[in-house]
Amino acid sequence: MGQSSRGRAPTQVAQDFNRIFAIGVALNVAYVLAQVVFGILGHSLALLADAGHNFGDVLGLVLAWVASHLVKRPATPRRTYGWRRTSIMAALLNAIFLLLAVGAITWEAVRRFLHGEIVDANTMIWVAAVGVLLNGVTAWLFVSGRKADLNLRAAFTHMAGDAALSAGVVIAGVAIRFTGKAWLDPAASIFINVVIVMGTWGTLRESFNLAMDAVPESVDLVEVRKYLAELPDVTAVHDLHIWAMSTREVALTAHLVMPAAAAGDAFLYTVCEHLQRTFGIAHSTIQIEQNAESCSLA
Repeated sequence: MGQSSRGRAPTQVAQDFNRIFAIGVALNVAYVLAQVVFGILGHSLALLADAGHNFGDVLGLVLAWVASHLVKRPATPRRTYGWRRTSIMAALLNAIFLLLAVGAITWEAVRRFLHGEIVDANTMIWVAAVGVLLNGVTAWLFVSGRKADLNLRAAFTHMAGDAALSAGVVIAGVAIRFTGKAWLDPAASIFINVVIVMGTWGTLRESFNLAMDAVPESVDLVEVRKYLAELPDVTAVHDLHIWAMSTREVALTAHLVMPAAAAGDAFLYTVCEHLQRTFGIAHSTIQIEQNAESCSLA
C-alpha cells in the first residue's frame, strides 16, 4: 500500500484583516452603547432590538478576530491540526448569540404590543441614521474577504444587514412621527428579528455542519468520487471522507483500489493537485490498495 498526504498552509487572505477587525469592533461597541442609551431614553424597542443585534455582531467580530489568530498556531503532538477548528466554532457561537438576542427582544416586543409605550421618533431617526453610516462602512471593510472565509462572510453579511436594518428603523421612526402610532416601534423590532433569523440561519446551519465534519457546501462529493473512480487503473473507491479543518481549509482521505498498477509519487501528486485546483481541497491523503479487502476495518 502507498500513502500520500499533501497539504498546504491555510489560505491567506491578501488583505490584513487584523486592523479591520479592530476598527469594526471599536465602531460597533461605540454604536451599541449609543443605541442602548438613546433607546432607553427614547423608549424605542426598535433601537434596542437593533442594539441587541449589533451586540451579537460585536461578539461575532471578537470571536472571528480571536479565531483568525488561533488558526495560525502550529500543530502540536496533542492537537495535530493545531487550532484551525476554532474558526468554525466562532461562526457557530456567533449565530447562537444572535438567535438568543432575537428571542429576548421578541418577548419584549410582544409585551409592548399589549401595553404600549410612547416613543421618541426623532431619537429613533437620528440614532438609526448614524447606524446606517457606521455599519455600511464596516461592511465595506470586509468586502474583499467575504468569499475566502466563513467568518469574514458572516461579518460582511451581518454588517451589511445591520445597515439595512438601521435604515428600517429610520423608516419606522419617520412613520411614527407622522402617524403617532407607537405600535410601529415593536412591529419594526419584530420585522428586524425576522430578518436577523433569516440571515443567521444559513450561517448557523453551515457552521453546525462543519463542526460535525459534514462535507462543506463548496465541495461536490459526487463529483469528487466520480473523479477518483475514473482515474486510470482504479477499480474501486472506498472510505472517502471530506471535511473542513477550518473555515478556509478542506481535507480529504480516500482509499483507491488499484490491483493492476503500482502508483508512484507522480500519480499521487497529480491527484492531490487536481483535488486542490478543481475542488478546493487543500489537504488530501490517498491510500492505494491492491484489493478492496486489504483494509477492511470498520
